[in-house]
Amino acid sequence: MKFELASSTWNEEERKAIFDVVETNIFTMGKNVKAFEEKFAKYFGMKHAVMANSGSSANLIAVAALFYKKDNPLKRGDEVIVPCVSWSTTFHPLHQYGLKLKFVDIDLNTLNYDIAELKKAISKKTRMIVAVSILGNPCQFDEITKLCSENNIILFEDNCESMGARFNGKFTGSFGLVNTFSTFFSHHISTMEGGLVLTDDKEIYNLLKSLRNHGWTRDQDEDSPIFERKGDDFFEAYRFILPGYNVRPGELNGAIGLKQLDKLEGFLKLRRQNAAHFVNLFKDDKRFIIQKEVGESSWFSFTMIINPELGINRKKVLGRLKDAGIEHRIITGGNILRHDVVKYYDHTVTRRTNADIAHDNGFFLGNHPIDIRDRLDYLHQTLKGI
Repeated sequence: MKFELASSTWNEEERKAIFDVVETNIFTMGKNVKAFEEKFAKYFGMKHAVMANSGSSANLIAVAALFYKKDNPLKRGDEVIVPCVSWSTTFHPLHQYGLKLKFVDIDLNTLNYDIAELKKAISKKTRMIVAVSILGNPCQFDEITKLCSENNIILFEDNCESMGARFNGKFTGSFGLVNTFSTFFSHHISTMEGGLVLTDDKEIYNLLKSLRNHGWTRDQDEDSPIFERKGDDFFEAYRFILPGYNVRPGELNGAIGLKQLDKLEGFLKLRRQNAAHFVNLFKDDKRFIIQKEVGESSWFSFTMIINPELGINRKKVLGRLKDAGIEHRIITGGNILRHDVVKYYDHTVTRRTNADIAHDNGFFLGNHPIDIRDRLDYLHQTLKGI
């Protein structure tokens, strides 16, 4: 039996959507992208959505927008708190815009912030907290939003791994001033490549639209608060107001997204069904620490950390999985402090103990929006005797 990390979520509906776009011969960002943005924002209970060509690009323009807002913008050298474990492009835009990163350790059970460590890390210099709900599991948002409110700190949600998760009934990716999502192949819904930013702030919404689109005025709201229109329409059509990028999605991405979003609830139901089976198989297995659910996880994957007290060799475990055809990988990007790129960051570290344990002892297996309980039984049987 083969147990893959990821599988396609497309069928004939997505393929027809592609052919429909092909028939129009219009592929650059247009009506399908706009319709998907509006539908996505409504689904998650937010006012505005801006689609980009990836979740990484969504992070980039979301960070940039916070530097160009009129009131109290971020500045180079400002302190931002980040978790030790996340994907690389959670961190890169922060570095690229000159922010000082303060790394905080994770809780070994949830894989999200250790809240006690997060509280200790906040200083008078802290301007922003980046909350990353790891692999579908919501952060402790009651604590985090309280810290942000009490200390006048911006909350940035990187929700690229956790579409559809909820904390106290509220979707993750709707707690922050800016909130990012990914629609890459292996994620909860897929538009080939893609990402989105959600916000309720009209100024940030218009900044995001300009930043993804060369920094020009095209596609701005009639009452956009980020610039004043001039009388010369010839110049206005190609007027640049921000140092932006070209990170636009295409019409194919938008059209596919419209179909995929309709299926998200069904995908989540199956992922959670698989998760209940996985937890039942491994909850009492002292060899492994499995992710403790906070709120309602959207169960991107199944993480397993070999109990560091038992002296089990991870290479032996991974070798057994490889021989059995069970695909596996590092947890997200592991501890970013263990990667070469960190030498470029302006950063400090409060503690990293649990992040190192997850890096050295952890791995994850794929979850899918189909019934994989037989593959989970196969996993359980494969790991017996180690």
